[in-house]
Amino acid sequence: MTNLTSLLVANRGEIAVRIFRTARALGLTTVAVHSDPDADALHVRDADAAVRLPGAAPADTYLRGDLIIKAALAAGADAVHPGYGFLSENAGFAREVQAAGLTWIGPPPAAIEAMASKTRAKELMRAAGVPLLDPVDPATATHADLPLLLKAAAGGGGRGMRVVRDLDQLKEALDAASAEARSAFGDGEVFAEPYVERGRHVEVQILADAHGTVWALGTRDCSLQRRHQKVIEEAPAPGLPETLRTTLHEAAVAAARAVSYEGAGTVEFLVTADGRPYFLEMNTRLQVEHPVTEAVFDLDLVALQLRVAEGTALPPTPPRPTGHAVEARLYAEDPAQDWRPQTGTLHTLAIPGGVRVDTGFTDGDTVGIHYDPMLAKVVTHAPTRAEAVRALAAALAGARLHGLTTNRELLVRSLRHPEFAAAQLDTGFYDRHLDTLTGGAPDPTPAALAAALAEAAPAPDAPLAARLGGWRNLRSHPHTRRYRTAGTEYEVQYHPVNHPGIRVLAATPDLVTLEVEGIRRAFHVKQNSNEIYVDSALGAHTFTRVPRFPDPQDRTEPGSLLAPMPGTVVRIAKGLAPGSPVTTGQPLLWLEAMKMEHRILAPASGTLTALHVATGQQVEYGALLAVVQEETQA
Repeated sequence: MTNLTSLLVANRGEIAVRIFRTARALGLTTVAVHSDPDADALHVRDADAAVRLPGAAPADTYLRGDLIIKAALAAGADAVHPGYGFLSENAGFAREVQAAGLTWIGPPPAAIEAMASKTRAKELMRAAGVPLLDPVDPATATHADLPLLLKAAAGGGGRGMRVVRDLDQLKEALDAASAEARSAFGDGEVFAEPYVERGRHVEVQILADAHGTVWALGTRDCSLQRRHQKVIEEAPAPGLPETLRTTLHEAAVAAARAVSYEGAGTVEFLVTADGRPYFLEMNTRLQVEHPVTEAVFDLDLVALQLRVAEGTALPPTPPRPTGHAVEARLYAEDPAQDWRPQTGTLHTLAIPGGVRVDTGFTDGDTVGIHYDPMLAKVVTHAPTRAEAVRALAAALAGARLHGLTTNRELLVRSLRHPEFAAAQLDTGFYDRHLDTLTGGAPDPTPAALAAALAEAAPAPDAPLAARLGGWRNLRSHPHTRRYRTAGTEYEVQYHPVNHPGIRVLAATPDLVTLEVEGIRRAFHVKQNSNEIYVDSALGAHTFTRVPRFPDPQDRTEPGSLLAPMPGTVVRIAKGLAPGSPVTTGQPLLWLEAMKMEHRILAPASGTLTALHVATGQQVEYGALLAVVQEETQA
């Protein structure tokens, strides 16, 4: 038995904060590590002690196992928890932690190593009798093998994955997948397997101790994904026959026993439309979506990880599950713009009570370019699936999120979509419904009026003359304000107490009450610099004040391609050079930022007249990348 006293978390953000919460409850002191951009991050402020990892890029900081071990020893920690991502599935790091005399909060390094390569893991699973999809050799693939899914052997999170539906595109897709895998994981090995249309992503949470006990803690459905990364997860996976659940549980336990597993882990499966399960991979770490399992089983998986690492034996059987839990990942990204991540200051992150919120941010924190743009995980638990889904949608709809574009509206609409409500789940959900889920923004007129009224309203503690002067109802002289929202400019002309179709009931700088089409509505307003945020039951809006005299230099030459975010140019289309003909929508180059690759597309058919970047170059937001001259301009 080992008695732990101090824990270093070799991670950042939400998962570090979450692990610290449990560590404190168990009486452990906590140690954080941080890069330079994270010097004032919540996980640093939350820890008892923190150690700087000089630099900004993950390769220089959170992926430097040697620096992390030195930090643990210097701070007096006796254990290291890797969280998820970064070094969490690095067997070499796990061995180095143990060699330094520290306790590793994770599975044995040999188990991590056995599952590190998806190709080798599948060989082990085949020997253990776990059902598998047969691999396809890309060199001999035929039309009968299509569609194919290309996957990176050494990684996950959607990196290095490509769906191929045309043999003529196979070689290009292999090259691109291999390049992305090499960049993300340092290993360009890629393999191919059949792509299952409308399959479900179902996984089993396992927990094992050093005494031979292995728990299968139910199923999770993680089918709603963007770019092969999970967005909404739930437990238990709905609509599975009991025989299939038993098969999945038994296969997950067999996978764990095959590698003498200890600690928390997840075995992932693809379930076909006709109910056949196939092993995908085993994640030898805590999963992002572990809170839904915790809610259903009333467990703390981090606490159990720590106890198992200390040598404690699990009870022979796990507790019985109750109810249903759903989790949504709240990202700083724009789903309507190819899931483009957002950076900047998060002015407000406020989610109504009654739900679990795991986050690494508070009001005023900065979302930077170096890391994943997930702001929070929001989790609900209820006796039934319908109640849990409804509560989660309501909590997200009522959240106040100011400063950055988020996927909040997409999450709310997804949870309320008829297919999701009916548990008709598969990985193609967003391929089919993204346009619908991101279109049809609510009418901004009432919110724009509320913004104008809030701006005009004097503060409650203002002098009496100011309060009276601000509310003169001069019908012959309406007030005018101009705003920009979602790329559209609005001019609001209003009288302080009346507006066509809308009756003003009350207005202060932070709350405006209007009667809209006979219904009383409250509009919560927050003013920050040049931005005004308005939240109501009709939706959330961000308005930018439009200056009376726009800067004439605030213009861009037609055909200019600007960097949509800071990042690194990882690839340029083969043969692309000034003078090359291009067609509308053709990928010209790829930027890597915030753990994702983003394609820069030709805005029109014509000729590339300038290319201002090279592979490996870092660019700032708004940097000129290239110029395309349209055919009609020639």
